[in-house]
Amino acid sequence: MAVKRRRLLQASMAAGLMPGMAPAKAAAAQAKVLRYAFVVAETGFDPAQLTDLYSLTVTSHIFEAPYGYDPLAMPPRIVPLTAQALPEVSADFRVFRIRLRPGTFFADDPVFKGRRRELVAADYVYSWKRMADPAVKSPSWAAIEELNIIGLSELRSEAQQLKKPFNYDRPIEGLRAIDDHTLEIRLAQPRPRLVQTLAQNDRMGALAREVVEAYGTDIMAHPVGTGPFRLTRWRRSSLIVLEKNPGYRERYYESEPAKDDVEGQVIAAKLRGRRLPMVDRVELAIIEESQPRWLSFLNGEQDFMDRVPPEFVNVALPHGTVAPNLAKRGIKLTRTLAADAVFTFFNMQDPVVGGYTPEKVALRRAISLAWDVEREIRLQRRGQAVPAQSQVMPYTSGYDPAYKSEMSDFDVARANALLDLYGYKDVDGDGWRELPDGKPLEIAFATQPDSLSRSYDELWKLSFARIHVKLKFVTAKWPENLKSARAGKLMMWFLADTAVQADGAACIQRLYSRQIGNRNMSRFEQPDFDRAYERLQLLPDGPEREALFLQVKRLQLAYMPLKTHVHRIIPDLMQPWVVGYRRPLFRYEFWQFLDIEPH
Repeated sequence: MAVKRRRLLQASMAAGLMPGMAPAKAAAAQAKVLRYAFVVAETGFDPAQLTDLYSLTVTSHIFEAPYGYDPLAMPPRIVPLTAQALPEVSADFRVFRIRLRPGTFFADDPVFKGRRRELVAADYVYSWKRMADPAVKSPSWAAIEELNIIGLSELRSEAQQLKKPFNYDRPIEGLRAIDDHTLEIRLAQPRPRLVQTLAQNDRMGALAREVVEAYGTDIMAHPVGTGPFRLTRWRRSSLIVLEKNPGYRERYYESEPAKDDVEGQVIAAKLRGRRLPMVDRVELAIIEESQPRWLSFLNGEQDFMDRVPPEFVNVALPHGTVAPNLAKRGIKLTRTLAADAVFTFFNMQDPVVGGYTPEKVALRRAISLAWDVEREIRLQRRGQAVPAQSQVMPYTSGYDPAYKSEMSDFDVARANALLDLYGYKDVDGDGWRELPDGKPLEIAFATQPDSLSRSYDELWKLSFARIHVKLKFVTAKWPENLKSARAGKLMMWFLADTAVQADGAACIQRLYSRQIGNRNMSRFEQPDFDRAYERLQLLPDGPEREALFLQVKRLQLAYMPLKTHVHRIIPDLMQPWVVGYRRPLFRYEFWQFLDIEPH
């Protein structure tokens, strides 16, 4: 009751009401606010410059791609968003024509000088060209380059070679606005699954050119899109506040869950026909430590617990169900096998752990074999994960739940035998192995200064001790580690990846050589892998494509540029007043599909 009164008072004061006014009027003025916490700080809100989950979650709700996803359908189903219908596609999968829905407007911004600014096809042309602009240094460029949009790479190369500003005004054959509401994409090679890329709000949403040019280098702090929310307050690494976009077009909750999806049918029946977004404001705190984040949820200060911290799983979810004390309060649980992978990468250009010679491969495979995946799942994750056999993720093409590989093996004897065989001996008798040439061997492992990372550090210490290899930790905040990883400055780092589309090739993009400096943090470069990956882009789904997936899985295992640990089972908790939540797959946006009931 105290939480309820406090929220009512806050909402009343925000609306200009004073204590003592009629309760009915105060209640009517209460805004619907969704509050939850990110565990890692954001980096900014320009889609072209982002790679981190938390910033992309925000941009997914501000910007809109031509396509999106049904909020409940399983398997996930792509639906039109700013487009009128799915694209018109040529028989050879090289020409895609998209007809945009008229009457979609950007959120109001001073740059527009009081006029409403309609979304037009040229906005997508400009926004996607930005990722090719060398001055933007977009980490998404490598993925856009892979699409082989005719003329786009040449436009980028011209700017690089002539050292001139990128020419946004030069037309190219591959990306054209036929008219205000018709967009055409022409590709040099077939891309049967292009529509999956065009359903990513986080990166493929449209920006208005005049907004980008007006804010210049400060565009990360001024996201202006056509989406259901707009940024209204930002304290870096502390608080992000978004409010309902008052100029958002008329859009209503629609979904077609499977007939046997009982939960989905209940949600759809309750929310169908409601205007989106249903909540008025979203407040995101940054709480890196698990205990204060957990306590803020228990105290009713957060409406949603995005991923129950592993150390609190046994308290919150004994035997996999909501604890009785929480159930009495109406707190709800969803558990989802995520389309993700937790992995550790080795820097293949590092003189200690990198390289392709047999002794370097042996070192990486020994480190992999010394890691106890089952213990990680049992102790660290409290049972909330399944062993991974490759980087290909659940629900994506190429994923086979029956496939088994050495990736999940725990075999200390074999690990030590490998190191003995390839000359990693304890030369000086101090109990630690040296390199085959007798020089000191020490692994520098990147980590973060939070309690969860420290708990994994203890497991890594044990793992390396099993094979008598010295280990030291290099500690920095997560965003700093990300920057260093992309620059090739980390020897090893432990992190996770989430699938953004149903194509399993996107999962293994982390090992494609043209992604070095971006998603390929291991800096792995292997011709057979590259050829297989490039062939995967061209083929329609089918047996030939599945055979290529098996090949790239085996190449990952053989060279071990990264060790894939687990696919996580994610438990999320909601207060009883949160309605409509289902953890999204292949997308980050979900706020507009939630409602907050009176409480």
